[in-house]
Amino acid sequence: MPDSLPGTTLTSGISSTDTLQAIFSARSTVQRMLDVEAALARALATAGVIPAAAVDPWVRCCEADQIDINALRLAVPEAGNIAIPLVKQLTANVAAIDEDAARYVHLGATSQDLIDTAKVLQLRDAMDVIKNDLVVLADVLALLARRYRDTPMIGRTWLQHALPITFGLKVAGWLDALLRYQQRVHDMSKQLRVLQFGGASGTLASLGDHALVVSQSIADQLDLTLPSVPWHAHRDRFAECATTLGMLTGTLGKIARDIALMSQTEIAELSEPDAPGRGGSSSMPHKRNPVGCAAVLSAATRVPGLVATMLSAMPNEHERALGGWQAEWETLPEIVSLSAAALAQLSSVIAGLQVDTERMRSNIDASRGMVMAEAIVIELAHGLGRAQAHQLVEAACRKAYSQQQDLLTVLQAEPQVTDVLSKDRLAQLFDPLSYIGQAGAYVDRVLETYEKHKA
Repeated sequence: MPDSLPGTTLTSGISSTDTLQAIFSARSTVQRMLDVEAALARALATAGVIPAAAVDPWVRCCEADQIDINALRLAVPEAGNIAIPLVKQLTANVAAIDEDAARYVHLGATSQDLIDTAKVLQLRDAMDVIKNDLVVLADVLALLARRYRDTPMIGRTWLQHALPITFGLKVAGWLDALLRYQQRVHDMSKQLRVLQFGGASGTLASLGDHALVVSQSIADQLDLTLPSVPWHAHRDRFAECATTLGMLTGTLGKIARDIALMSQTEIAELSEPDAPGRGGSSSMPHKRNPVGCAAVLSAATRVPGLVATMLSAMPNEHERALGGWQAEWETLPEIVSLSAAALAQLSSVIAGLQVDTERMRSNIDASRGMVMAEAIVIELAHGLGRAQAHQLVEAACRKAYSQQQDLLTVLQAEPQVTDVLSKDRLAQLFDPLSYIGQAGAYVDRVLETYEKHKA
């Protein structure tokens, strides 16, 4: 498993993914910084700032395998950042090939240029993974929404039975939210893809009239946009990444919470995919714990505090920060990794989600028809007026509760009710599908939006 920042642990497989750990690994971080150095070398030569002969030795040394990463780690606490000891090693490596070329290594750049642009490149890779995984999850949710469009289940408010809905509607709500994140992540990713190259104080004074030509060349090589001005002390792009992923993780947590609650033994409407060794207990052989949901909810619990750190780090001092910028280094990769892991975990859960439609129906019936009380009031109101209808049904509910009877039985024995509604009509009104409102239409609207996203 790759060596991640701040370090791979035994539980890294829950809080990250192999792909994300590779993207933010120490080796990847070094390589991305060296990619910036290689682009700088070519840009300087193209602009005529350095001899063309200096490029090859410099670029040849821009390979992470040529860097002693353990030595780099040891040097970072004293140096204060990764770039300073990295540039020293790179310069020494270039000097071993061509001493003259080594004179130009890192010319015009500052440590933050390397670190920020490398982070941008890593974030670009990570956002590509997250965008793809969002599409995969949306596809599976769309299938579920179609399949269970008209499957009745009980809606719950304040954790109590409310009115009937459909499972398709619940899934459509999940899908609708994720479609919004597809757009948010896409927009945020575009904002992120910018070069950081400003030199010591953000003026690139060391490159004189060649500054913008060199900057544009580096941006073009790295497939990044050249911003209007270096952004050393303006951290809104990274903060937007953090907040967008923080919101995404919160929504993934909401979905996981719904599934976990519906997986409780007493509810048993849903269950996570069944596989040997999944969700077991070290002491209770019967357990089938929702471990995927637990991983998502763990991420949703951790990410908000990390997002707060990113927001707290935004007020940078003058042209370069003291502490705020440094607080981002491990915080942002952790946010991205947790979000990606939550997305991957939830996708796995949804792909193999087991749905018990019979249990959904029996849970509706568990209230002995009480959840259809509003439907009866609405129908009776046409003949009795709403206030009297409400009073009658409320009294019938109290009687049904106290005598442990079905509400239908009590209502069919009430002359004031049967004078308005026949016993057969009353029975029809106790069909949950007779009182799901626009559930099906809402599912269709979400699926229409999904199809537009796919087009």
